[in-house]
Amino acid sequence: MNIHLHDHDGDMSRQEAQRLMARLRAWARSADPDDLATLDPAIRSLAGGLGDDYPALDDVYDDTFRADAAYRATMPDLQNGPASLIEGAPRQIQHVGISNFRLPIRFRTRDNGDLTLETSVTGTVSLEAEKKGINMSRIMRTFYRRAEETFSFAVIEAALDDYKADLESFDARIQMRFSFPMKVESLRSGLTGYQYYDFALELVEKAGVRRKIVHLDYVYSSTCPCSLELSEHARRERGQLATPHSQRSVARVSVVLDEGDDTLWFEDLIDLCRAAVPTETQVMVKREDEQAFAELNAANPIFVEDAARLFALQLQDEPRVGDFRVVASHQESLHSHDAVSVLTEGPTFDHDSLDPRLFATLFHVG
Repeated sequence: MNIHLHDHDGDMSRQEAQRLMARLRAWARSADPDDLATLDPAIRSLAGGLGDDYPALDDVYDDTFRADAAYRATMPDLQNGPASLIEGAPRQIQHVGISNFRLPIRFRTRDNGDLTLETSVTGTVSLEAEKKGINMSRIMRTFYRRAEETFSFAVIEAALDDYKADLESFDARIQMRFSFPMKVESLRSGLTGYQYYDFALELVEKAGVRRKIVHLDYVYSSTCPCSLELSEHARRERGQLATPHSQRSVARVSVVLDEGDDTLWFEDLIDLCRAAVPTETQVMVKREDEQAFAELNAANPIFVEDAARLFALQLQDEPRVGDFRVVASHQESLHSHDAVSVLTEGPTFDHDSLDPRLFATLFHVG
């Protein structure tokens, strides 16, 4: 059979081309095999490769099809395939899973209230050397089963148990990141506003030992003690007006909760940070508040080394806290670089190597 296309004067429109393609494919589905075999290869290609011992495929989505158990049993599963499918070195992988899976989670507050917050979940498990991979959707399904519960570390532990069993892994980790709102009062005017605190809850199980870890990014102002003294020297000795430099600063405070005690509320950890460094950045500010903030900074000048030790002083005296780490970054207004410090207590955070991008993650965007 020969196919003749009508001659066209001028360019063919897109709609005309689509109609002709549809007619060609419709003919090819019912055409005699001998006719298909004698088609020009270019035409046969346009018809979808028909006639090459390959079945005709339906290009219309079937929204009525339902996959039953028998059909699902026929589907390939390369991710959970045999060891012969492994690419690269057959080595154990310490972390494999999902990152930034988001869903609303309810959290309990210190005053016995509930907050529903958008939460970013990272869930990983260990993978043995002889296993190809894991079914990552199971991690998400585990969280959806638990999402309606008010979250505490007990609920995170139940979720971790679920997907350890589902994925047949020995070690597992869950981390949940969220922004926690808390009302704060201005220094002198009596106004109130919401401060947002970046938190992460982490549950880690390794070699049968579980650790509960809380991370908080605390944002504060740091006035340089040296700059303050030099400014006062210029005023005193030469009558020269001068101002000390201060800058927005961030401390990432990470604490391990003592075994069996998850009653360190989010608000408790914030209060510990405020007690250590009271120059927290402000939400609502009138002129009297701005003046008060300048006075508060002058009363609490700190180098980045001071900040790390002041946070440590509060944490080491808190019985609900075990190991801890303080990573502080003073994002200098004097220099083109930042001043940073890291202080750790205990083996949990004691590492010789740091993530090369660690300090870059401490920038606070207002």
